[in-house]
Amino acid sequence: MQEETIEGKVLENWTVDEVAEAFTRGEIVLIDVRTPQEFMMEHIRGALLSPMAFFEPAHLPAEDTKRIVFHCGSGIRSKMVAAACLNAGAERVAHMEGGFMAWKQAKLPYIGTDPATGGPRPVA
Repeated sequence: MQEETIEGKVLENWTVDEVAEAFTRGEIVLIDVRTPQEFMMEHIRGALLSPMAFFEPAHLPAEDTKRIVFHCGSGIRSKMVAAACLNAGAERVAHMEGGFMAWKQAKLPYIGTDPATGGPRPVA
């Protein structure tokens, strides 16, 4: 993980592998900030959806037991959401570099849409 300091606060840039390992161990909450339509088509199983358009940092739970890591399609929106959290008073925030695109390129499992039925199907 690489860290950036923004006005004395820390933005953590997690790799896909770091996120996958921590998520599997139950150490993080993964929040997807893409649109509901993007999430519906494909998403990481177990990730929570909080679209960037409706995101409010003040309503995030405290990170008492698990770290929160944001992700989006490419890493751009999740970094913007993380910066918004820092601006709202958080001292340390994390996001996944490369986003869902990097997750898929790493051939990690996710839920996709079955083109024959339109229903969800595991992809690995």
